[in-house]
Amino acid sequence: MPDPKPNDLLRHARLRLDSMRSPGENISRQELADLVASWIFQEKDGRVVPIDDHYIGKLERGVVRWPQEDYRSALRAIFGAKTDSELGFYRRRRAESVRPAGFTENRRQALAAGAATLGLAAAGGPLPWMSSSASAMLGDAELRVGSEEVELLRSAAADLDAIDQRFGGDRLWRSARAQLLWLHRLLDQGTYTDGISQELHSITGQLTTSLGWFCYDAGRQTEARVYFSEALNTAMLAGDDALATRTLSNMARQSVDLGKAREAVRFARIAQAHAAEWSAPPRVAALLAIREAQGHARLGDDVSAGSAIKRAWTHFEHGSSQRDPDWTAFLNQAELTCLEGMCRLDLGQHNQSVKLLDRSAELQDIEHSRNRGMCLARLAYAALQNRDLDHTVAAAEESLRLVDGGMSSTRNMKQLVLVRNGLTLHRTHDPAREMAERLSLYTA
Repeated sequence: MPDPKPNDLLRHARLRLDSMRSPGENISRQELADLVASWIFQEKDGRVVPIDDHYIGKLERGVVRWPQEDYRSALRAIFGAKTDSELGFYRRRRAESVRPAGFTENRRQALAAGAATLGLAAAGGPLPWMSSSASAMLGDAELRVGSEEVELLRSAAADLDAIDQRFGGDRLWRSARAQLLWLHRLLDQGTYTDGISQELHSITGQLTTSLGWFCYDAGRQTEARVYFSEALNTAMLAGDDALATRTLSNMARQSVDLGKAREAVRFARIAQAHAAEWSAPPRVAALLAIREAQGHARLGDDVSAGSAIKRAWTHFEHGSSQRDPDWTAFLNQAELTCLEGMCRLDLGQHNQSVKLLDRSAELQDIEHSRNRGMCLARLAYAALQNRDLDHTVAAAEESLRLVDGGMSSTRNMKQLVLVRNGLTLHRTHDPAREMAERLSLYTA
């Protein structure tokens, strides 16, 4: 099968992205590059198949041949690179190659530097996959992974989750994906003990479900479901009920937004079964109950939603404990109040929804600015449904202030699009008209 030419590849990628988004929505250079990068092909048994992350690793090590020139040419055009090395394609170093001075002492620093470089590349640098900077320093030697390296990797994953809570996932998913590639490389090529192996697999599973969440927040729903499925498979293979619980909770939340309310309820209930296996603390039970409530609310089932909301608050009022996992730290009183307000909004209880969302916005702290922004956008929409234009404009104004402060969440912006669309129907109300015009600028 002949390889497509670079222009054909780019045109096909643009058509594919056009079909996945709303009319008039812009396609960024990075999105185009990411899609084309995922389409580098190799011939195998007479078929053309897409490469995966493991193939990229083999490519870097020189175990398999390089991509065809047409594909490299397309990638060079997208990323403005003049040479293959700028794209991250490096031939394997010969065994007799001279290693950098001080190699042994620098092994751990190279390991950490490799992960950091990957994050920078994914955040907008010229490399769409793994950086070779660490490889250049390590040569053909072993990648030894110990407790210090594990702690660095664990802290990096935790930092990404913390940044997500404050600023949203739009600017995080690339960094998280690069970090995940680095973890897979360590698992495949590293040298470590059985205990370290368990730690690495645990971090990989947690980062995979985090990456799914970042993609979900960034509006990359198909990719989010892929990463959630991968994280769930990891949990099942490892018998990690806590990871399964967290991942299913994430999947339940996404399913509501995808219009799959019955699926959301099912995911939440399966998560509750996994939570029982590790005697999860009340804060986890509260999260899963409100996830179930959101599914019932989207179905319009007032009775089931109300029952699940009551259970969520009952569990929450038991307080926090030392056994609470880090991924439930976001569920404070403000967030649970917001999630109930969202349920009331889906049930058409607009007045009650406005009161709850108003209260949540007042309670939320700066560490959870993304959630506050989401709450304010929901509040603006609920007030709009309640025919309170002044309240709508005020809430939208507060949400835009957070956007100006660096909060970046496609989920949040899509909610503001609904607010804008509603406000355009009230052209005789000057504040509403002006806010609709401002929102058009932000959501273009």
